[in-house]
Amino acid sequence: MAPKTTHDISLTRIFDAPPELVYRAFVDPDQLCQWFGPEGFSVPYESVHVDARPGGYQRLVMVSDDDPSMRSELDTTFTEVVENELLAGHQDVTGVPGTTGSVRFHLRLEFHAELGGKTRLELRQGLHTQQMASDSKLGWESSFTKLDSLLRRSQ
Repeated sequence: MAPKTTHDISLTRIFDAPPELVYRAFVDPDQLCQWFGPEGFSVPYESVHVDARPGGYQRLVMVSDDDPSMRSELDTTFTEVVENELLAGHQDVTGVPGTTGSVRFHLRLEFHAELGGKTRLELRQGLHTQQMASDSKLGWESSFTKLDSLLRRSQ
């Protein structure tokens, strides 16, 4: 019997940058390859392809720094895009530990302007097994720490 996929993850993070800069970090291949993926993983620039529009996509490959044979391919299809405000759709991911083939998740990223030129990013992703939810949440938190650093350097 396959594990139940009943868990969504929700994360909220405040970035010290305006929404247009945070949004751009998700749709600009030059930036995305610098921060995406948890600590210990890299995204080769040549693997990143983005077409940020409804029906468009975001494709990339995460590679373990310690074991390059450990790879995860992410193929996101956008169903909703509002520049500087929203990216939503579904992700087909291969290389998820404990799975074979491709796993599909829904993904919603909302970029909200906050006082002082900051952005509140709200992420919702799922459905996950309990273990995948825990791993994914840790992965996003690690990625967002790298994104914080990139945004500080680019302002």
